[in-house]
Amino acid sequence: MTIGLTIAGCCGRMGRSVAMLALRDWDALFALKGALELSGHDALGRDYGTVLGLTTTLGLPVGDDAQAAISRGDVCVDFTTPDATITHVQVAQQLRKPMVIGTTGLSEAQLDTLRAASQKIPIMFSPNMSLGVNALFELARLAAERLGSAFDIEVVESHHRQKKDAPSGTAKRLAEVLAAARKQPMSAVPIHAVRAGDIVGDHTVILAGQSERLELTHRAHSREVFAQGALKAAQFIRGQRPGLYDMSDVLRAGQ
Repeated sequence: MTIGLTIAGCCGRMGRSVAMLALRDWDALFALKGALELSGHDALGRDYGTVLGLTTTLGLPVGDDAQAAISRGDVCVDFTTPDATITHVQVAQQLRKPMVIGTTGLSEAQLDTLRAASQKIPIMFSPNMSLGVNALFELARLAAERLGSAFDIEVVESHHRQKKDAPSGTAKRLAEVLAAARKQPMSAVPIHAVRAGDIVGDHTVILAGQSERLELTHRAHSREVFAQGALKAAQFIRGQRPGLYDMSDVLRAGQ
């Protein structure tokens, strides 16, 4: 049985990557049912296949009606903006549709909205869909616990110059994990952000002690790694009970 997929932010870098991967390698599992963009986008009304540069049309126009687009799919994958994501979550909650959310930069109030919605629908939320990065979270926590306060900890992240938020959501999550392992506030873990060129995404945790240093690094070579994670998350979240999940749940499920 195929899973109907609605992609919110369908014309953005991540939305296009998810769609192309679903069509190319996951077509036996997923079917594109909704292509959702923000009001005023210049792709509205165009066939999504044309937007993706395919040689054939998909019979799926890009639209800005969240209710219609989300209702057509079994799962909504959202890579948009914080305000748009919250709107989509509220619609998905009304329709009882599960969501996979990779939007970064959400405020604490917006995160509270996600938590409240997750009492009614299953939501998989992660600032980084890469399976490797989520393994990095676990390794970083273990290293911080084992090495203790004798080692200084800092996080360095690098992304392309067009990335709007700095530090990245992944870097913030790393800082949260490390601070929790040390029983310290997140502010105790310095984060350094680099915005240059076309860097897809590098994250390094530096643990420096006397006469030795441990560095844990994840480098994304292509945005396809995030798309792969998003599709694995969509496969996982369908059929789950209401709740707020992250990629560690996907890893544990062996998706």
